[in-house]
Amino acid sequence: MMMGKRVRKAIIPAGGLGTRFLPATKAQPKEMLPLIDKPAIQYIVEEAVASGIESIMIVTGRNKRAIEDHFDKSVELEAELEAHGKAEMLDLVKGISHMADICYTRQREPLGLGHAVLCARSFVGDEPFAVLLGDDILLSEPPCLKQMIDVYETNGSSVVAVMEVPWDQTHKYGIVELDREAEQGRIRGLVEKPLPGEAPSNLAVVGRYILDPAIFALLERAEPGKGGEIQLTDSLQRLNWESPLTAFRFQGRRHDVGDKLGFVQATIDMALEREDLSEEVRAFMIERLGTGVR
Repeated sequence: MMMGKRVRKAIIPAGGLGTRFLPATKAQPKEMLPLIDKPAIQYIVEEAVASGIESIMIVTGRNKRAIEDHFDKSVELEAELEAHGKAEMLDLVKGISHMADICYTRQREPLGLGHAVLCARSFVGDEPFAVLLGDDILLSEPPCLKQMIDVYETNGSSVVAVMEVPWDQTHKYGIVELDREAEQGRIRGLVEKPLPGEAPSNLAVVGRYILDPAIFALLERAEPGKGGEIQLTDSLQRLNWESPLTAFRFQGRRHDVGDKLGFVQATIDMALEREDLSEEVRAFMIERLGTGVR
């Protein structure tokens, strides 16, 4: 346990190929696909910053340069906006480049989530750290990660965010089994993408972790699991044998933007919450649904 050390650093794995969104992701990162007018990865960075994270490492891969460019200063764009008196847009663009202390490393091969986390080992050092997955946009107040950090600072053990999912969907997630005799969501075990009939529960891991740096030694020795990848879930199971993991039940809205339907749902949901869009979007949806379009 790393009791007493603050959670200051976060890792955002973004090295995947994004094949589910081809051909859109042939030449641009999946993480840069916009939810209306903001790329998906910016929501993740904003959650980290709002949770008190000071430094972020984004683990990228080939053809991911657009992510770095997005969070970098854009001298030409800022000069153009200033010259045309577009003060509001200028402030918006400047705000992105000053959002956080962000650095990058490249995952040279898509060897899985566990390998992506291991790529950030030198960045983390011997501190507890957060991992935020870009496919999961979690909306709550306070942010999910902030609540998890509070749990960590209370009990000093690694924390994993979970939510209930339909039983027939367990094969899409890492699934946790809780120790019913323990307090505060003590995790008994984790299983990577079990078939519905084999799942120990329907509590799915939803892309947020606070981890002890001891995980790195386990990831370094890890053998490829399902899909030939280094699975983070397998090393979490081993970490759980040495130091108990805590399940944090997230109470908020989750959008799986790594899934086509989830991406569409997130876009509609966010549009309905925007003052500049909600009325027209709602009217459009009523009109379309009223015509019986299927």
